[in-house]
This record gives sequence, C-alpha cells and structure tokens, in this order.
Amino acid sequence: MSDFIDSKVIFATDCFLSVLSSMFALLALGFVRGSFYQSGRFALLWLPTAFVATVVAMLIFKGHKLIIRHLSAKDLLCFVKETLLKVLIMTVVMLIYYHTLYNGLLIALVTDFLFTLFLWVFIRIVMVAAYQLYQTKRREDRMTQRVLVYGVSDKSTAAVVRFQNSTHYNIIGFLSKKPQPQNLLLYNLPVFTYKDEEHLAQIIRDFSIDAILFTTEADARWERDGVLKQCLDNHVRPLITPAINELNGGDLRPAIRKVKIEDLLGRDEIIISMDAVMANFKDKVVMVTGAAGSIGSELCRQLAGFGIRKLILFDNAETPMHNIRLELEEKFPELSFVPIIGDVRQPPRLDFAFRAHHPQVVFHAAAYKHVPLMEENPCEAMLVNVFGTHNVADKCIEYGVEKMVMISTDKAVNPTNVMGCTKRIAEIYVQTLGLAVERGEVKGKTTFVTTRFGNVLGSNGSVIPRFREQIEKGGPLTVTHPDITRFFMTIPEACRLVMEAATFSTGTQIFVFDMGEPVKIDDLAKRMVGLAGLRVGVDIQIEYTGLRPGEKLYEEVLSNSENTMETSHDRIFVAKVREYDYPDALKNIKEMEDLSVVVNIPDMVKKMKAFVPEFISRNSVFEQYDK
Repeated sequence: MSDFIDSKVIFATDCFLSVLSSMFALLALGFVRGSFYQSGRFALLWLPTAFVATVVAMLIFKGHKLIIRHLSAKDLLCFVKETLLKVLIMTVVMLIYYHTLYNGLLIALVTDFLFTLFLWVFIRIVMVAAYQLYQTKRREDRMTQRVLVYGVSDKSTAAVVRFQNSTHYNIIGFLSKKPQPQNLLLYNLPVFTYKDEEHLAQIIRDFSIDAILFTTEADARWERDGVLKQCLDNHVRPLITPAINELNGGDLRPAIRKVKIEDLLGRDEIIISMDAVMANFKDKVVMVTGAAGSIGSELCRQLAGFGIRKLILFDNAETPMHNIRLELEEKFPELSFVPIIGDVRQPPRLDFAFRAHHPQVVFHAAAYKHVPLMEENPCEAMLVNVFGTHNVADKCIEYGVEKMVMISTDKAVNPTNVMGCTKRIAEIYVQTLGLAVERGEVKGKTTFVTTRFGNVLGSNGSVIPRFREQIEKGGPLTVTHPDITRFFMTIPEACRLVMEAATFSTGTQIFVFDMGEPVKIDDLAKRMVGLAGLRVGVDIQIEYTGLRPGEKLYEEVLSNSENTMETSHDRIFVAKVREYDYPDALKNIKEMEDLSVVVNIPDMVKKMKAFVPEFISRNSVFEQYDK
C-alpha cells in the first residue's frame, strides 16, 4: 500500500506511534511504580530519547518503505528489529544518565517495546483491511455500469422500474433528442436532451456514461447512424433489453445484452399470426429434412413448441444431429421426436422414414447453399438440390403427405451461378408436380409450397459468423467488393415466414416477401468492427478480395409489382413464375440428374442453361456455355 501512500507519511506516522507508545509506557509505569516516573524531569529525558532512537532505528532498517499490502512474516521481523534497536538505544541513554537500571526502568523499556511493536503492526493490519475494502468498492463500481435509457416512452420508463434495484446497472437518466420541459424528471431521474452529435458526446463525457440502453430493436435500428454511432465513437456500450417474458428469474444481467448486428436490419421484423400457425400444426406428425442445419434446426425448435404429435428429424450430418437431439431432449422433454441419419439422395432411406412414420407435413430444408463451392462442384449441387428435392416430393405423393414446404433462395431469381440454378430447377419440379396434382394429371393429394428468402443472418458459413471469427483473430475482414449488397433476415424470422406460408397457402405457390432495403456488406463489416469496440483502419483492417465465381454484385428484388402478387399479409407475396409442362420438366430434370451421376459437367451445365434460359453465368468458367 505504501506504493500509493508516500513513505514520508508512513515515516512520520511510525514516529508518532512510537513516541505515543513510549508515553503510554511512561504513564503506565507511573501509575504502577510511583510519581518519579511521572515527573517532568524524567519525561523530558524519556520521550526525546524515544523519538531519536525511533528515527535512528527506522533509518537503519527502513521498515517504512515496505509495501504494506504485500507484508509477510519476514517483513514483520524488520519491525521487531527496529523496535529492539529503539529500546537498546534508550537503554544505553538510561544507563549513561542513571548509571544503573532500576526494576522500574526495565519494566518501562519492556512495556515500550511491546506497545511500539503492537501499534506498528496493528496500524498496518488496519491499513491492509482498509485497502481491501477500497479495492472491493472499486470493483463493484466497475461492475456497475452508468446507463442512460434511450427515449421517454412507456417502455423506457418500464425499463427504469425493472432495473432500479440492479447491482449491475445504475440508471442515471433518460436520453432524448426531442425537446423536453426544462429540469424534467421521470421517476426522479433527469431527462438529458441533446441537440446534435457533439452535444451527445459531451453528455457522455460529462456524466461518465458507460452504456446506452435501447428498449426496442426498432429504436436501435433508427439510431444506427445517430446515437449508436456515437456509442461506437465514444467507446460506450450499446445495450438492448428483451421483452419481460424473456427474463430468467431475478438475474437481470442476462436480460440486458449488447446490441448485435442482427438488431440493425434495415426494416422492421415481419410479424405473423403465430396462433394460426400453431393451430395448423397441432397434433400433426411433421418431418424436417436438413434438420441439423441452421434453418432446419430452428424450424425444429419452433415446431417443438406447437403441440405437434411427433417430429421427424432427417439429416446426414451426424454431429450436428447429435447436438440438436441433446438440445430438444433438454428443452422439450415431453416432445416425441425421432432423429434419422439419412441422405435425400438415397430414395430407400427416405422411403423408410416415410413408411415408418407417415408424416403429414414435410419441410424440405436439405440443400447445398454455398455459391463458390457449388460452382466448383456442380454435379453435387444437382444431386442434392434437384435429385434430393425430386426424391422428397415423390415420397410426399406416394405416402399421401398433406403439404410439402420447400425452402428456396433469392439466388433462384435470374440465377448467375450453379447453386441458384439448381434451386430454381428444384422449384420448377415441385411447382409442376403440384400443378399436375391439382389438374388430376398425377394422382395424389399433396399441396406443394415454396418459400424464397435472402441471406440468413448467423446461418452456418454465412458472412456474420465469418466476420466475427475474423474480428476475434484481429482481422483483416475480407469483403469481396466495396459495393456488394445483400438482403438479410434473421433465422427465427425466416422460419416463421416458412410456417406462415405453409399455413395460409391454398395451392401450389412460391412465396416471397418484402425484405426492405439491401444491406451493403462493406457497411455491415464496419458496423461489426464498431460493435466489437474496435476502429476500422486502426485496430482492424478491411480487405477487398474480388467477386467469387458465380457471385452477383446485387441480388434481385423479390417483391416488386412486376413479378409478384399480393396476399392477405402486406409483407408476403406470391411470385409470378413461368409454368412448365410436368412430363417435359420431368424428362429434362431426369436427364440432368443422370448427367450429374456420371459427372458430365459440360453437358449438364449446358442442359441447365437450356432448361432455365435466364441462367447466365457471371464471373465463372461456365460463361463459355452462354454463347
């Protein structure tokens, strides 16, 4: 502790305590042995001698320079030596002056020794205890963040009430850009009104703000270029609080989390009627292919809470399937579910799943999705995305499934890569089969529904996890092109869309939805760096690597009036697509599947381009077949 208390102060304190001990010894001896030891003449000899002896002893052994909070038993020996030297010097002076040591003098010297040593050690114990209390208080202060709540809405005031007794967050006021009455108090807390970014930064500095709490994702999105930007520029944590029903017991720390990039989509989240969705699936047997993937596993989680009779999980990935099985067992112990390891490319394995469990609804999420990888392995893309879908759809017809919902992608719109084209071909097969059933050309009762959506935030191998991994490694963040844009949605939102489409579909349809404005990947990368508390170009770099094979600079708009029709939901639309004749489509698709089996890439790609004439390769070796 003497590293932050000056050693001169400690020296002076020890001298005072030593002389005080000598005074105590003198008074105690006078009380016991008589008035001689209380006389002024004796005291004038005793006390100055004690002071000089103390100074000499301390200068020799330097106990006052020891760091108090690091004291050990070995260090205590130093104080014993100092005290002994003090008493020895006093003994010599007494002998010189009185020529002998009376019994009373011996008692006084021993008492002085004991008092001095006790006070020196005791005061250090007190100082160590005080230092530890101080450090504990400092740690508690550091753990308690000074927070401003954004806005003065009902949700903002509710957040103050909710967290007023928190030991982790100290709400010091509200933050508002709208003019408020002067000296306005809400729940006895001030409302800080700021005029511009500079004023906001000054408020953050003046009041030592550690975090700003948003009570809704909409507020965080609205302020992504305002308050949120100031948070990142001033190293203030942007926080967000979930709904009350997400709180876990009385622990408030999990109830507040950092703002994530997923919270900053350029549009409001699409709201659907979950009651109608739940009623549609209650007491049914549901099967999910690709059940261990990002979309498939979230579908399983949501379906598990819908009161379904049985859930069939079908996937060929062993470890991810094991993980989702453990999760469902823990979170939904009453759920009846069956994990099946199988491949959609193997009709006999699919047949077993359908024959053994007779699903009433099938969600087909099994697919290969990574554009550059499929551009390098086109036959595998055809086998999984087209042949796999072909197999699943045929089994749905064979076993009388009520509804099959295929999960597609925006990359199927005017495809520029093999992956997008295989998904479009899969759409065509499902669509033509469904229409053939409706017309009575194919015997069956299954309704076929397709859902298209853009990139899913946080899915396996997507840009968000990749950027997070690169940030953790210190960069650089790799962006293919500074102008590349994509549409985004969250995994839960994508799954709710799929279920909504399955609920109100009345026939063979392809559903798309209004995804708002596209997001610039370069901006996404910069925001993620900022949310991590880092600075682009200073703490972490962004590198541009060039467009990959088959990659578009801009994705197609899915929901404009030229290519969609409205539905009862204002954000969900039905795509207008060209219809194919089922026998002709089946013939062409089987030819492409056969070519993929023998890995005849040139002929297969040529066949794909002939069957889907809007498939124009971009930045790919397959551009040669466009001619």
